[in-house]
Amino acid sequence: MDRHSFMLKQYSEQQQRNKKIKQLWRARLEVDANANGTSGYVVKEGVNAGKILAHHNTKSTNNW
Repeated sequence: MDRHSFMLKQYSEQQQRNKKIKQLWRARLEVDANANGTSGYVVKEGVNAGKILAHHNTKSTNNW
Protein backbone atom coordinates (compact mmCIF):
# COMPACT_ATOMS: atom_id res chain seq x y z
CA MET A 1 0.00 0.00 0.00
CA ASP A 2 1.50 3.28 -0.96
CA ARG A 3 1.61 6.36 1.21
CA HIS A 4 -1.36 8.18 -0.30
CA SER A 5 -3.84 5.34 -0.13
CA PHE A 6 -2.81 4.66 3.48
CA MET A 7 -3.38 8.32 4.39
CA LEU A 8 -6.74 8.39 2.60
CA LYS A 9 -7.83 5.23 4.40
CA GLN A 10 -6.83 6.67 7.78
CA TYR A 11 -8.63 9.94 7.02
CA SER A 12 -11.78 8.09 5.97
CA GLU A 13 -11.80 5.97 9.14
CA GLN A 14 -11.29 9.05 11.31
CA GLN A 15 -14.18 10.85 9.59
CA GLN A 16 -16.46 7.85 10.14
CA ARG A 17 -15.51 7.74 13.83
CA ASN A 18 -16.20 11.47 14.20
CA LYS A 19 -19.56 11.09 12.47
CA LYS A 20 -20.60 8.30 14.87
CA ILE A 21 -19.50 10.34 17.89
CA LYS A 22 -21.54 13.34 16.71
CA GLN A 23 -24.61 11.14 16.19
CA LEU A 24 -24.30 9.80 19.74
CA TRP A 25 -24.01 13.31 21.16
CA ARG A 26 -27.12 14.44 19.27
CA ALA A 27 -29.14 11.39 20.34
CA ARG A 28 -28.60 11.80 24.09
CA LEU A 29 -31.41 13.04 26.29
CA GLU A 30 -30.82 15.85 28.73
CA VAL A 31 -32.74 16.74 31.82
CA ASP A 32 -34.98 19.78 31.82
CA ALA A 33 -32.91 22.05 34.07
CA ASN A 34 -34.06 25.59 34.82
CA ALA A 35 -37.64 24.77 33.83
CA ASN A 36 -40.59 26.55 35.40
CA GLY A 37 -38.33 29.20 36.94
CA THR A 38 -36.26 26.92 39.17
CA SER A 39 -32.49 27.10 39.09
CA GLY A 40 -32.02 23.35 39.24
CA TYR A 41 -33.56 20.02 38.28
CA VAL A 42 -36.82 18.87 39.88
CA VAL A 43 -37.01 15.10 40.49
CA LYS A 44 -40.27 13.83 39.00
CA GLU A 45 -40.40 10.17 40.06
CA GLY A 46 -39.33 8.03 42.99
CA VAL A 47 -38.81 8.65 46.67
CA ASN A 48 -37.36 12.15 46.13
CA ALA A 49 -40.12 13.34 43.79
CA GLY A 50 -40.54 17.10 43.98
CA LYS A 51 -37.08 17.83 45.38
CA ILE A 52 -34.87 20.31 43.58
CA LEU A 53 -31.34 19.12 42.87
CA ALA A 54 -28.40 21.47 42.30
CA HIS A 55 -30.23 24.59 43.35
CA HIS A 56 -27.87 27.46 42.60
CA ASN A 57 -27.85 30.59 44.73
CA THR A 58 -25.80 33.63 43.83
CA LYS A 59 -25.28 36.48 46.21
CA SER A 60 -25.76 39.98 44.93
CA THR A 61 -22.74 42.22 44.59
CA ASN A 62 -24.90 45.38 44.63
CA ASN A 63 -24.49 46.07 48.34
CA TRP A 64 -23.37 49.67 48.11
